[in-house]
Amino acid sequence: MRILSYLLIAVFLLAGCISVFGQDATPKPTQEQVRENIRKAEQGDAEAQSVLGLMYSLGLGVPQDSQEAVKWYRRAAEQGYAHGQFSLGVMYYFGEGVPKDHVLAYKWFNLAAAQGNKNAAELRDVLATEIKPSQIQEAQKLSREFKPKKEKPKK
Repeated sequence: MRILSYLLIAVFLLAGCISVFGQDATPKPTQEQVRENIRKAEQGDAEAQSVLGLMYSLGLGVPQDSQEAVKWYRRAAEQGYAHGQFSLGVMYYFGEGVPKDHVLAYKWFNLAAAQGNKNAAELRDVLATEIKPSQIQEAQKLSREFKPKKEKPKK
């Protein structure tokens, strides 16, 4: 079952990468695109934050840095941005840039799935087969308590 989980996550990450940067599976953003995305992310744009997380996660136009990826995914996720929530869940699932935590992975997958993210729903359901019912209950409680907080644009 673990192998299936890893394969699903790899496919979903690749699909996200393709949908963010176009058809090329190995996108190479220009330095101007990188600067513009950083500017938008720093101003509180959740989509740009999620894209910047992906860029750091894969080392696209910036140095590969899992902790920096988590920082940007978290900022997007906390604003309620589904792709950021999904990506943060993946980071918790694998323990990339954060300690491995399947309860938090489930929480973020669950929140993204509630917004219609099918990849998150599938991974949440796979994860549910790998953790205890008490962990699922805890994650569902965390999901219910979550309140998105929009960032105020910085001038």
